[in-house]
Amino acid sequence: MTTPQSQMVPVTPRTAPRLGLMAYTVLPQLLADLPGALARTAEIGFSGMETYGLLEHYPAARLRSELARAGLELTSSHTPFPAGADADRLLDESAELGAGTLVWSMEPEEFDSPALILAGVERVNEAAQRSADRGMQIAYHNHSAEFSNVFDGRQAYDILLEALDPRVVVELDMYWARRGGADPAEVAGRLGDRLRFVHLRDSRRESSGATVQVPIGEGDIDWRRALAANPAAVWHLIELDDLPGDPFDGARRSFEYLTAQRRSSEEVS
Repeated sequence: MTTPQSQMVPVTPRTAPRLGLMAYTVLPQLLADLPGALARTAEIGFSGMETYGLLEHYPAARLRSELARAGLELTSSHTPFPAGADADRLLDESAELGAGTLVWSMEPEEFDSPALILAGVERVNEAAQRSADRGMQIAYHNHSAEFSNVFDGRQAYDILLEALDPRVVVELDMYWARRGGADPAEVAGRLGDRLRFVHLRDSRRESSGATVQVPIGEGDIDWRRALAANPAAVWHLIELDDLPGDPFDGARRSFEYLTAQRRSSEEVS
């Protein structure tokens, strides 16, 4: 298979990415006690949060206010692409929330053929145009199908990126890229300045053969290599969506690991 995976794209150096938490990690806690859960997130040391599944339960204005009260920046909003009949409603809601970046994905079955990919891209590109008209941008979040599906030697992800409006930036989920058979570091390295957000989650294969999710740094992914591959990202976002035990404990352990990794890298450099 021939892909541009190994081609490193020059990037514009930025400051070190900030650490944020994806809301899905602690969604039950956020729904039970929004101020308390946001305060616990900030106490761990996170600078921001990517929202998900909250606007169905809280008015956008209240969510925006509670994030600010907790000292958390809204990194982005995980919300359906604003295209078609719901576009104006989604954009109005996002504007009230104060979201600058709207993040979503295409469905796995839309990667079953190149034609289906291109048909799905039309929806994403419509969303990109509508968002740009309102001063927002779209970020594309991958799962595994983008990497596991290959057509005439080309990964579905390559077909997708080539067809997307260049204004669409990337939120690379390294865990799902790896599940799709890709090397997260190679994928990140070739995205250049288009890479703005990175989703982090980790897993470990048990002796039984089962794969279990674990806090960042306690699994099988080489995070030092993966996160050094592209300095263009603005946010590194932890998402622990299937972690046994207390999600705040997992988030804290992940935060501490990533913070220690950064200190170690700075000392070496």
